Amino acid sequence: MMQMRFQPQVVNFCMVFLFATLSVLMLTSPIACAQNESPDIVSVGAGSYTTKLPTGAKEPGTLPFVTEAVKKPIPTNDWWSSLVFSKFSNQMFPHPLGVQAHEKGLRIYYPGVGYTANPEGIFTAVMQAPDDLVIGHSAQLTFPDARAESWSDWFVTAAFGNKLFLTFGHGSPFVYGTITDGDPTFTFASAPTVFSGDAKSPVLGVTLGGRSYGLFGAAGCTWEGTGTSKLTCKGKSYFSVALLPDNKQETLAFFAKYAYNHVTDSKVVWSYDEKTSRVTTKYAFTVKAYEGATLGTLFGLYPHQYQRSATKLTDYTYQCTRGTLKVAAGEGFTTVTPFQGVLPLLPDFGGYEKATLKKFIDTDAATYKPELADTYWTGKALGKLATLAALAEATGNTAANTALRARLQALLEDYFTAKDAKTKGLFYYNKPWGTLIGYPASYGSDEALNDHHFHYGYFIRAAAELARQEPEWASQAQWGAMVNLLIRDCANPERSDPLFPFLRNFDIYEGHTWADGKGDFADGNNNESSSEAMNAWTGMILWGELTGDKKLRDTGIYLYVTEKDAIDNYWFDVNKLYPKAFTRSLASMVWGAKAVFATWFSGDPIHMHGINLLPLQSGSLYLGTHPAYISENLASLATERIAHDKKDAKRDQSLPPRTGKNWGGWGDVILMYQALADAPGALANCNFETQEIESGNSRANFYYWMHFLSKAGQVDTSISADTPLYGVFKKGNQRTYFVYSATAQPRRVTFSDGKVIVTRKVGIVTESRPLK
Repeated sequence: MMQMRFQPQVVNFCMVFLFATLSVLMLTSPIACAQNESPDIVSVGAGSYTTKLPTGAKEPGTLPFVTEAVKKPIPTNDWWSSLVFSKFSNQMFPHPLGVQAHEKGLRIYYPGVGYTANPEGIFTAVMQAPDDLVIGHSAQLTFPDARAESWSDWFVTAAFGNKLFLTFGHGSPFVYGTITDGDPTFTFASAPTVFSGDAKSPVLGVTLGGRSYGLFGAAGCTWEGTGTSKLTCKGKSYFSVALLPDNKQETLAFFAKYAYNHVTDSKVVWSYDEKTSRVTTKYAFTVKAYEGATLGTLFGLYPHQYQRSATKLTDYTYQCTRGTLKVAAGEGFTTVTPFQGVLPLLPDFGGYEKATLKKFIDTDAATYKPELADTYWTGKALGKLATLAALAEATGNTAANTALRARLQALLEDYFTAKDAKTKGLFYYNKPWGTLIGYPASYGSDEALNDHHFHYGYFIRAAAELARQEPEWASQAQWGAMVNLLIRDCANPERSDPLFPFLRNFDIYEGHTWADGKGDFADGNNNESSSEAMNAWTGMILWGELTGDKKLRDTGIYLYVTEKDAIDNYWFDVNKLYPKAFTRSLASMVWGAKAVFATWFSGDPIHMHGINLLPLQSGSLYLGTHPAYISENLASLATERIAHDKKDAKRDQSLPPRTGKNWGGWGDVILMYQALADAPGALANCNFETQEIESGNSRANFYYWMHFLSKAGQVDTSISADTPLYGVFKKGNQRTYFVYSATAQPRRVTFSDGKVIVTRKVGIVTESRPLK
């Protein structure tokens, strides 16, 4: 989340592209410009977008800082995005390094030396002058700017004046360099101690302030300035620098084996095995060997990676804000992650009062008529309508379903239609940045390109509900092509797309999304609402499955399982990675250099917890993976809320604590979360008539969710199925299986415990049996 808000969330809209025919398939379809009222309006199926900035609208106020060699869409919302938004950059955190592009070159330091914690967060060092060291150019003391020259999935190359090119990336202890018209210089805060090598050896090991670095010059190079704070490498045009785990000779020698293998490409490939319900992700490095015969490179794995990998690790480690990075050597590694399935809706499982549920649904169907707003709040309205329409359909309330669906369709189609005079409820394609911006924008979704995955995720999930109930609406000839544009904007699976960058909001190596388009903070980029990212991936999975696009579906599954692992580790800390001095049960906002108990919009602990839970819908069942953690989370919230209220000068101190039966605003979100671990206990705390309802939720959804889980029990993650749309629950000695079929064609679904369900209709099939 990027900007201050009075409500929880940030979201941004981006999508565009040109289709040559309407008969081609989703992501690779070119777009045809049909005859419209003006050439600025581009037709996409039944919808359209504009290439002309609407009157009064804003967009990024600068062109990307890239070299002339760059001919493809620009990544934003990444750990290195300030490099392309700024003349130089703010601090960037590829981990284990911290780096910053500066007029004198690239500043380098080790954030891990400042690793500490207190009750408000986990922190690493933010670089302040004097630096550990600066890589510069002997013939050019200052540069006019630093520009992105090239990039791959988690590496980037920065060009300083087209004379110094430096490459760095996630997990790498190295910075690789090439230089022309001069020699590389290494300027330290003070004269470093040389623990290995001398002026005539190509490799130097140096230590400064407890941090150690390897300086790797080309064979035959010499060093000027030994014994001073500035070293110059006299020799060939290539070199590298490595942050070392220690200052031992054998460590330097080990790193030297890989120092001349410059990483030229980093690439992720994922595959979803439907039969085993597993996602296999391969991370590969391509190197250019300037010297030596060693293969591959050295790379640090984050906790969420080595927990899922059989890759052999060395004994070397680094500290970073995500915990301990463990170093491996080679050409890449592989992770295998289970996928527990998603459901498009919670089916009618009984256990509730039909008259009460109908009343709640009918009330919303009659009264909830949201008007077009900015992309975030329109998105939340779309999410609420989609969940309500599915619930009405599941429980046989045809009239309400029809009314809600019509409202949902009208809102989407309004935003999916551009006209010359229209300034609200449309999308605009910004070519320099390769992005779709929806207007009205909010929370920096226009000027900073913030939160597109949050905002557009709601649109995508809402469209998936229409695709489920009205397949024709979702066809490419109708409105499906516009939905695909939104997906391409925030989660494009194609590297060669001429209009949008690859996986814009997702940090492939760190395993989660970033909200800020620029990432222009001393602490790097940030992401607050992890659950809204999961809402987007839920929508993407459903959209892909329901429209028959397996590539989109499988990309959504890859994003879903990877982000879930990151959430468990870095937001919820279920594996206890963080120091005990951080006494909270979660970090509500993750940054490059820290993880903190805070939000952009509120100091109330219920918002810090709830922003990583909402919107609660059928794709939110991943939150029930760790029932014991849920109890820990809510116990912490209760304590925090009491302390917060005591400090609130505006609160009447005679009022009872806002916990348990009296959570107050957002209490529906908290009780629904509690129900994933203890539905009877949560149900006992509910007052369905008077409980305040969070704006993206509904009383009907709150009521039905609580009763569904009270009857079905807890999510059972020990069982998987050979289909993506499923869920398994356990209560007492009873296990219940739910399978959604998008087709009436019979299909045999097999679960990992041997249970078989044969689907013969469109919809959810439910079967229960006693545990063996």
